[in-house]
Amino acid sequence: MKRMVQAVQALTILMFDIHIYEFFNNPYLHLMEESEKLKRVVEARMKLKARFEDKIRQTPSVADNKPMGSGKPNRHGMPLVPVGQIITHKWPVLDLGIEPDIPLDEWRLVIDGAVEHPVELTWDDFMALPQTEDTSDFHCVTTWSKLDMNWKGVRLLDLAALVQPVENATHILCYGYDDYTTNVSLEEALKPDVLLVHTYEGMPLPKEHGGPVRMITPQLYAWKGSKWIRRIEFLTKNKLGFWEERGYSNTAYPWRNDRYS
Repeated sequence: MKRMVQAVQALTILMFDIHIYEFFNNPYLHLMEESEKLKRVVEARMKLKARFEDKIRQTPSVADNKPMGSGKPNRHGMPLVPVGQIITHKWPVLDLGIEPDIPLDEWRLVIDGAVEHPVELTWDDFMALPQTEDTSDFHCVTTWSKLDMNWKGVRLLDLAALVQPVENATHILCYGYDDYTTNVSLEEALKPDVLLVHTYEGMPLPKEHGGPVRMITPQLYAWKGSKWIRRIEFLTKNKLGFWEERGYSNTAYPWRNDRYS
C-alpha cells in the first residue's frame, strides 16, 4: 500500500510538472489572459523594434534623399504620388484568376520557419490579438495609387513578437490560399503600417480584395501584400515569390520606380 501511495504521489507530481511546463511553454498563453498577453506582446515588440530600428530607418521609403514622385510629403516624408503612378478613387481588383472562399471557422494562419514559437491561429485567436487601426496609401505596380485607405487589422510586428524570429532571420515569405507567394525583408515587414487587415472602411474586407485577411505594405508596391493570406514563413535567407520568380523586383520601392529586377 505504501508503495502504491508513493507511486500515486510521484505520478501526481509528474503530471503537475508537465502541466506547468506546458503552461509556460504554450505559444497560445498570450490568448488566455488579456493583460499578460498585451504585456508579453509589447515587450517582444520593443525588442524586435530595437533589433531592426537602424535598418528600418535606412530603408528607401524612409531615408531616400532623392525620391522620385510628386505632391506634398506623405506620412513618411516621401512625395505623395510615386513616380509613374496615377491616383484612382476606385479600387481595381487584381489577382491570379482565383478567388478562394474561406469560411471564418475554417480560416487558419500558420506562422513558422525560423522562429522560436511557431503557431497556427484560428479566426478567434487572430481577433484576440492587439488590433490596430491605420490610414495608409496603396500603390499598385500597374501604375495606380489609392490614397487614404482606412484599415483595421494586426501588425506584422505583433505577429513577429508572438513567434519570436531567430537572431539570423532576414525575410518572410507569405503564402495565400490561392497559392500565391511573395517575399519581404524584415526591415520592411516590421514597419508599423504593415498590417494583416480584416476590415476596410469599417466593413469586413471583401473577398475580391483578399478577405477575410490580406497583408498590406504601404511603403512597397502592393504585390508584396499577399491576399487571402494563410501562412507566413520566416527565413534566414531570401527566397523568391511568385512574381519575383517572373522578373519582378525583390525590393519593390515605389519612390525609386523599382518595379522589375
